[in-house]
Amino acid sequence: MARKESGARQPLSQARPSAARSRGAQTRAPAKTNAPHSPLLPPRRPTPDAPLPERSGVLHNRKRRGTPKGAALKAHAAHVYAWLAGAYPNAHCELEHETPLQLLVATILSAQCTDKRVNMVTPALFAKYPTAQALAAAPLADVEALVKTTGFFRNKAKNIVAMAQALVADHGGGVPRTMDELTRLPGVGRKTANVVLGNAFGENEGIVVDTHVARLSARLGLTTETDAVKIEQALMPLVPREEWTMLSHLFIAHGRTICDARKPKCGACGLSDVCPSARL
Repeated sequence: MARKESGARQPLSQARPSAARSRGAQTRAPAKTNAPHSPLLPPRRPTPDAPLPERSGVLHNRKRRGTPKGAALKAHAAHVYAWLAGAYPNAHCELEHETPLQLLVATILSAQCTDKRVNMVTPALFAKYPTAQALAAAPLADVEALVKTTGFFRNKAKNIVAMAQALVADHGGGVPRTMDELTRLPGVGRKTANVVLGNAFGENEGIVVDTHVARLSARLGLTTETDAVKIEQALMPLVPREEWTMLSHLFIAHGRTICDARKPKCGACGLSDVCPSARL
């Protein structure tokens, strides 16, 4: 004889709402969205033609090789330098200049601007104001008009004129040859000072760290630092002092030719067999 039920059975959602919600949360498919992927979640698997995601300046891939450390890291850096030197024997500073002053001005203008654009602007600027004395007396509005296409032109023009005035007042119109004196000039930081010292005077006081140098240093496993000053400090012990200036030129040449920020040509790179970030 069938057992008589006392009443209609309550739905699970009414009897145990907390359990129902929990079960539903486990089985419900996530809604599709076009929102950008959260950096807190695991990275999506990239398509074959898509660039691999970057984190902290390092290009990640599906199967990451080990990164060298200690003595192996120094040997790795030597191998990287030797290959780059062979691949780019004509690497050099691409800011066109004839004097230390011209290089100093061009480097100030190169912030957030391409070297090609700077080289289009500086001939007229240098022709009109060939010396620090002439530049120090230049009307600010005139300098702004000459450098306008380099971006942030008002601030750059202000720094250039103030820098020239400081050269006249404190250095007789000449460009100083020490890091301390250079970095005291308006608009001149360590990166700009390294460019001038290394390329105008042949003095290797440090390593120029721009976006290419920062990106390649991380991708090649030379450092995990992301701050420019810390990247420079990490690179300096890895290569001989006499190679510091050239190292940045080699990284910049490789970054522009092969190791692109968005889609590096790892298949065409001679360092892919030793690069921790190469696509496998």
